[in-house]
Amino acid sequence: MAWIKTIKPEEADEKLIAAMHSQRHLYPKEYAERVDAATSQSSEQDESIIRSHSLLPDTLHHAFATYGTLLSPDLPLSRAQHEMIAATVSVCNSCFY
Repeated sequence: MAWIKTIKPEEADEKLIAAMHSQRHLYPKEYAERVDAATSQSSEQDESIIRSHSLLPDTLHHAFATYGTLLSPDLPLSRAQHEMIAATVSVCNSCFY
């Protein structure tokens, strides 16, 4: 759960909703599937990374669009390498997912 004020999806205005959806097409299709293990601790943690950016919709769009672009299959890193980097960063940050 984020320790800052966040906006829940059901409370989002049109600009925030557009920012949350506008960059999803850049991500691998597997990212669209819900992983119960990643959200099992509490429903408040659901999408906490995205929600932590909810006060700044433009920043949310650009940050997640950047990451989505870095996952492009046209780049030299494989999907396995992307996942290893993400897992290593999560461990270094003591992140549960």
